[in-house]
Amino acid sequence: MVATPFVLDNSVLCGWFLANQATDYGDAVARQLAQHDAHAPWLLQLEFANVLRTAIRRGNLEISAARELVDQVALLPIRIDPSPPTPATLLSLALRFNLTSYDAAYLELALRLQRPIATRDADLAEAAWAAGMGVLKV
Repeated sequence: MVATPFVLDNSVLCGWFLANQATDYGDAVARQLAQHDAHAPWLLQLEFANVLRTAIRRGNLEISAARELVDQVALLPIRIDPSPPTPATLLSLALRFNLTSYDAAYLELALRLQRPIATRDADLAEAAWAAGMGVLKV
């Protein structure tokens, strides 16, 4: 399969660094980064940090390891979008596709860039297909 630029969802990113969230799909998406940068809304940074915080609080991850993961992610070819959508846009997409406003941010970026989404989230995947962007095939 030919690699294509894509929008990266936190559900895939977390699987690259947290063993309990790893999947074959996520591994295949990671290999796509060798050929194409991923794109993500600014929200990805908040979501990833929150997942790490939760793992620390549950005793599944040491603080020093979480800090190392943050540094590793910063080195990846993930282009963080500097133009967040308006609340009105997020609300419209969230209502139209029955998504959280968080997932609507990923869909909005995919629509704006005309890129598929790399996600393990069933609701976001369904919305991506319904919106004509689809899910990244690997």
